Amino acid sequence: MTGPKAYLTYASSVQVGAQSGIQECKHQFAWDRWNCPESALQLSTHKGLRSATSETSFVHAISAAGVMYTLTRNCSLGDLDNCGCDGSRNGQIGGRGWLWGGCSDNLDFGERMSKQYVDALETGQDSRAAVNLHNNEAGRMAVKATMKRICRCHGMSESCSVQTCWMQLSDFRDIGNYLKIKHDQAQKLEMDKRRMRSGNSADNRGAIADAFSSIARTELIYLEESPDYCSQNASLGLHGTEGRECLQHGEGLNQWEKRSCRRLCHECGLGVEERRTEIVSSCNCKFQWCCTVKCENCSQVMVKHVCARREGGHGHNYRRRYRGPK
Repeated sequence: MTGPKAYLTYASSVQVGAQSGIQECKHQFAWDRWNCPESALQLSTHKGLRSATSETSFVHAISAAGVMYTLTRNCSLGDLDNCGCDGSRNGQIGGRGWLWGGCSDNLDFGERMSKQYVDALETGQDSRAAVNLHNNEAGRMAVKATMKRICRCHGMSESCSVQTCWMQLSDFRDIGNYLKIKHDQAQKLEMDKRRMRSGNSADNRGAIADAFSSIARTELIYLEESPDYCSQNASLGLHGTEGRECLQHGEGLNQWEKRSCRRLCHECGLGVEERRTEIVSSCNCKFQWCCTVKCENCSQVMVKHVCARREGGHGHNYRRRYRGPK
């Protein structure tokens, strides 16, 4: 299916997929200095948003992954016309004691349509366009890398003498976790600036191809160092960390969350301010004959910790210890 009919058929799935990528970005960076702000959520083809930092590499990857994931899932569920499970290997021996069968998620369809929708947004021919397309592909590779093999037993009294297995998408959170690790290991692409400045399009393409030759398709890459996310920068759409919430106490916090106050506040030259809010709500309600309900008012104090300027300090110039873009 091609043309306007295909566009309308798949557009809603593409929109849902992109939205799921945005939500996952916000989850993964919730306690980082850069927390996936609204300014970052348009793919960086938009004029004025043409940065190519490690953070925008994640935005591209998770967006492409989200679109591929949703299209693949909706295809397997039968929600899309002319599309269903991938049964291409059904009946074949997969390994010792098991056969391919069941309803494998249709990755080929999801990948193809993700390329058609997401990669089409990138119309440039420069190194930034090449980086964005590479990171789109890395996002789709993450969907493949996190696939799970699911098996069902067969045999007398569930002896499991033979198994039928199929490939299934992981939870999208697993893909987000996978790509967050890739972001933390992102590689800077080193270009031959002399060849890029020559103005010769063949030289430009050659320089780009040479720079990519040593980079695996699964890795995230970037061109520019990240800006200082501690400070507000209106031109870049950065709000800084002043006023951001951080976590000091709580059960079940991981090490990254436990260190959020140090990372967001102290290392950005800010202090931690405790803010208490009293919330009053109805409680201990009782039915009285006949026919009223009487309740008591109960109050609960909510404690929140936020980054704030220290008294007598000068914001980000006060005992500043900046340690990179985290």
